[in-house]
Amino acid sequence: MGFLGRSRYERSGFLLYGEAVKAARHPHFYAELGAPDTLDGRFDLIGLHAFLLIERLRHDAEPGPLLAQAVFDAMFSDMDINLRELGVGDLSVGKRVRAMWEAFHGRSAAYGAALRDADAPGLEAALARNVWRGVEPPAGAPTALGAHARKLFAHLKELPLRALAEGRVAFPPPARDSR
Repeated sequence: MGFLGRSRYERSGFLLYGEAVKAARHPHFYAELGAPDTLDGRFDLIGLHAFLLIERLRHDAEPGPLLAQAVFDAMFSDMDINLRELGVGDLSVGKRVRAMWEAFHGRSAAYGAALRDADAPGLEAALARNVWRGVEPPAGAPTALGAHARKLFAHLKELPLRALAEGRVAFPPPARDSR
């Protein structure tokens, strides 16, 4: 009876999320843009890529919102598993995942507002505040990451919903001369 609680798009959600993770792990973000290669830094880059995918899907016709939810569910299932693998105790995992969930929603609100106003510098400021949390980002890095995020979002909007429903997505790599 376990299948009753599962979305018919669960597999697609995990496939799409896996591609977002793969894109977020591109060495360019860490080596060239100086994103911290830490648990927090990786969370922020994964969150950015997942957000872009979810944002594209949630405003689409069905099954877009269902796919968006499946990607979100896959992300936080993965966060739960990763925390456990890192040795976080069972009693603390729920609290940590909830904090990550809240952080993701806050970032999503900021990134979404900035994407709706293409001329606003809000995306770059939000990325600087979140990705390089507490440290000064390298010169031009938030601008380069913001430009890349906008490029990804435009690319994702062009993808057929059918391909996404099948769990197929490709994130273009960041431009080498993006800074």
